[in-house]
Amino acid sequence: MSTAQHKIGSGFGARSTADDVLHGIDLSGKLAVVTGGYSGLGLETTRALAAAGARVVVPARRPATAREALEDIPGAETDELDLGDLESVRAFADRFLASGRVIDIVINSAGVMACPETRVGPGWEAQFATNHLGHYALVNRLWPAIEPGGARVVSVSSAGHHYSGIRWDDVHWRSGYDKWEAYGQAKTANVLFAVELDRRGRESGVRAFSLHPGGILTPLQRHLPKGEMVERGWIDENGTPLNPEGFKTPEQGAATQVWAATSPQLDGLGGVYCEDCDIAEPAPADGARTGVRAYATDPGEAARLWDLSAELTGVNAFA
Repeated sequence: MSTAQHKIGSGFGARSTADDVLHGIDLSGKLAVVTGGYSGLGLETTRALAAAGARVVVPARRPATAREALEDIPGAETDELDLGDLESVRAFADRFLASGRVIDIVINSAGVMACPETRVGPGWEAQFATNHLGHYALVNRLWPAIEPGGARVVSVSSAGHHYSGIRWDDVHWRSGYDKWEAYGQAKTANVLFAVELDRRGRESGVRAFSLHPGGILTPLQRHLPKGEMVERGWIDENGTPLNPEGFKTPEQGAATQVWAATSPQLDGLGGVYCEDCDIAEPAPADGARTGVRAYATDPGEAARLWDLSAELTGVNAFA
């Protein structure tokens, strides 16, 4: 079966920074919405987009913390949003739509990773609910502002999608919870969301992408005990990275999502998974966690997940 998952020779790579990929790109007059845009990779994404001239709206679960983090970034503004609470998603979207502004870029960067078993809303597993369902509902509710500008929507996934496809018989982990497999399912959902959104939105000029930002030590690891990170070989007992060259800086980690959101090299393309500032290749047969798994880009799986997400959230801009 043919696939669009092949490198295009972007000229960028794993060590490129967000500023590198934005060189020569003027975002003056553009408006971006960046979830999680006040911490880790999201903060660097906000900084880079604003430096290129964009107005950046950062909806945040902790708006006071966000305001403090963004106070030195001209062009950034904050609002309140808890992706694990669909009423909060609706309220933020209503406030934004009332402003009458058009969105040019959406980067769904917020997320949780490998957290202890946690339930939100009507008993939903927190990683699937926050990383996927909250972003699904947000984009669908913001659709009246996304469609007119032919926006790019970027879904920040991870190589963690290799851990698991969608567990159709138990997406909310009612039994046998495994924090890494649950994270993997949520990250697969991020990829599938971009596949189906791109299919539905392309006639309106809206294109969607997903990506693996790379390995970066950020607050995303807040749920991991120090001992587990030592065991995985990420840090030593003093908290010092054991393989600094194996991790990206936040500036490098933000590059792929910024590239996907802005690069003219992707004009006319969409629905693909990216890594290291290029389109990723299909995952190798040897099980290495590089490239993208076939189950994460399968159009049938993507359509099925969209239908389930619409049923669970009660939101579907294309109904």
